[in-house]
Amino acid sequence: MTAEAKPSDPASPPLTERQEARRRRILHASAQLASRGGFDAVQMREVAESSSVALGTLYRYFPSKVHLLVATMQDQLQHLHTTLRKRPPGADAPAERVAETLMRAFRALQREPHLADAMVRALTFADRSVSPEVDQVSRQTTAIILDAMGLENPTPEQLSAVRVIEHTWHSALITWLSGRASIAQVKIDIETVCRLIDLTEPAPRK
Repeated sequence: MTAEAKPSDPASPPLTERQEARRRRILHASAQLASRGGFDAVQMREVAESSSVALGTLYRYFPSKVHLLVATMQDQLQHLHTTLRKRPPGADAPAERVAETLMRAFRALQREPHLADAMVRALTFADRSVSPEVDQVSRQTTAIILDAMGLENPTPEQLSAVRVIEHTWHSALITWLSGRASIAQVKIDIETVCRLIDLTEPAPRK
């Protein structure tokens, strides 16, 4: 059997239909196991058995559990992005739309606390070898925020604000999962940081 290109490698050729179907089964099995028992419940051998792939094949797609769970988070965010595009936030102001969007994302994760905890722990444990998967999570989060803002060509200042919003959202997830913040406090923090968007609005041309 020839080694298959890792999906996380930017230089890899596109996956074939069969490879993509296999990858989807792996991510689904990862999410199911994490939903039932969190980070510790995701064992690579069980993921391989649940997704009907050989253990060696699984490791060619995802070299470790951390790689797999970070990719699972990107996949979950991608599904959320699709849902948000079908039912976008209704507020007029960009800051309010982003806050509404991120709280909807937060509540989606809240419905699966074990899965959320597993994915966030994987992000926390990720080292440089997981950079491609972490970058995909960041790009997906950025795309969700920019869509809510209604921006296709953000300025450097707006992208900086988006990064700070991402950091705050991630930190809010961690503090909520550890029991150090309530949902109400998370909402206040998200709404507060989203006000940065108002400060980065380009000045009107005279």
